[in-house]
Amino acid sequence: MTDRPRRFGLSKSKITMFEQCPKRLWLSVHRRELAAQDEGAEARFATGHEVGAIACALLPDGVMVEAEPDLAAALGTTQALLDGGHDQPIFEATLQHEGVLVRIDVLEPDGANGWHMAEVKSSTKAKDYHVGDLATQLWVARHAGVPISSAAIRHIDSSFVLEREGDFDGLFADVDLMAQAEPIVAGRADTVAAARATLAGAEPNTAPGAHCDAPFPCEFASYCHAALPAGPEWPVSVLPHGGGKRWMEQGIVDLLAVNPAALTNAVHTRVHRATVSGEVYHDVEGARAAMAGWAFPRTWLDFETIGFAVPRWVGTRPYQQVPFQFSAHVETADGAIDHREFLSLDGSDPRRACAEALVEMVPPTGAIIGYNASFEKGRILELAAAFPDLADALTAMAARVVDLLPVTRANWYHRDQRGSWSIKAVLPTIAAELDYATLEVKDGGSAQEAYAEAIDPDCTAERRLALDAALRAYCGRDTEAMIVLARRLCAALAE
Repeated sequence: MTDRPRRFGLSKSKITMFEQCPKRLWLSVHRRELAAQDEGAEARFATGHEVGAIACALLPDGVMVEAEPDLAAALGTTQALLDGGHDQPIFEATLQHEGVLVRIDVLEPDGANGWHMAEVKSSTKAKDYHVGDLATQLWVARHAGVPISSAAIRHIDSSFVLEREGDFDGLFADVDLMAQAEPIVAGRADTVAAARATLAGAEPNTAPGAHCDAPFPCEFASYCHAALPAGPEWPVSVLPHGGGKRWMEQGIVDLLAVNPAALTNAVHTRVHRATVSGEVYHDVEGARAAMAGWAFPRTWLDFETIGFAVPRWVGTRPYQQVPFQFSAHVETADGAIDHREFLSLDGSDPRRACAEALVEMVPPTGAIIGYNASFEKGRILELAAAFPDLADALTAMAARVVDLLPVTRANWYHRDQRGSWSIKAVLPTIAAELDYATLEVKDGGSAQEAYAEAIDPDCTAERRLALDAALRAYCGRDTEAMIVLARRLCAALAE
């Protein structure tokens, strides 16, 4: 008996992988152990599950197709519903054609013996790659004999405001993409055949490139890049704002090989000169002049925020950045510093308490300094809009906000920043001892994860105390770092 070649099963997500990069699909099936750990995957999964559950709850007459005990059972349940003339929404309808299995988020009767297909997404708009998702589902559904009259991405409507706790009517909006999907549907059989051929063959020899990050960061990128020859110590990609693209198109990948006379951007010239010479660019007088008008007492302010896809508190929108913490270092003209802070980890709406703490703790005069300060200013103005009784004080506060980032960008560059002026890139070049790597909470993303963990009902009191301390240490480090940076910018001599 001749062994038949293995026929690899495919899904919507596997086809999306193939279209991003054939090697990604191959590795996901044959060398899964090479995937890098995705630290944000659990949070994204939880968000997707919550969004999907609400989309179903808004259609109370719908029937969920469970994959119990397996997907074969889901296929049978779906077929029984369709054959039985079911005339209510179906969730996770499971269909298969030519070994491609899909689970459709929502099938709704269209009232004319057909079905409206909706793929539920936690994004606030339909994206290009969503069309491919719909095309795969359309291709399978049609060949499975299911008449689809329309196909949409059901995404979160960013204008939605939660008016009553638990009332999510209006959270979603549909964008019909059936017409855009049709050309892709027409080629789906060829795509499926090509994906299956890839899986049946040897590992594809696909070189890393821009596709490694679009539409998703590839979990195998480190593996693929490790096979490349070592690049230059200072690649042209350190030129900010995409400045290296021009040189890479000319085949120049080493910044040290760039002719400085050909650089027409002043910032690129500055980065090149500092990189080649190893000398720090530091305009002391420029920094002093930029900060001369920042009146004392100076309040160095930083917020930490959480943006839930599904609003949790009345009066908030999807993904609205709600402040649950701030650190404020208040500096007087004689150099004295007083640290003030706010943190809410009880899970209730933190906005009112945050607004009151700001009014109480931030002096009524003097400059309020942030790093990329439009973020801080925006949060203060949102609080002012939410609480009219505090609006005058908060609006006046927002008017005093100034930004340390453009001052730093204009007056400081150390080559170890590698083209970035984020505070975490600049700080090691002026105060290596203020290292975020020693902190449990190291960045804004991990601060959001810590907050979500702390407000979870299953979080123990002991763990919540530890998270409280970690969050305070991190946010306090941000404002402490701004003071150290500002003082260094104004120092007469560069060390």
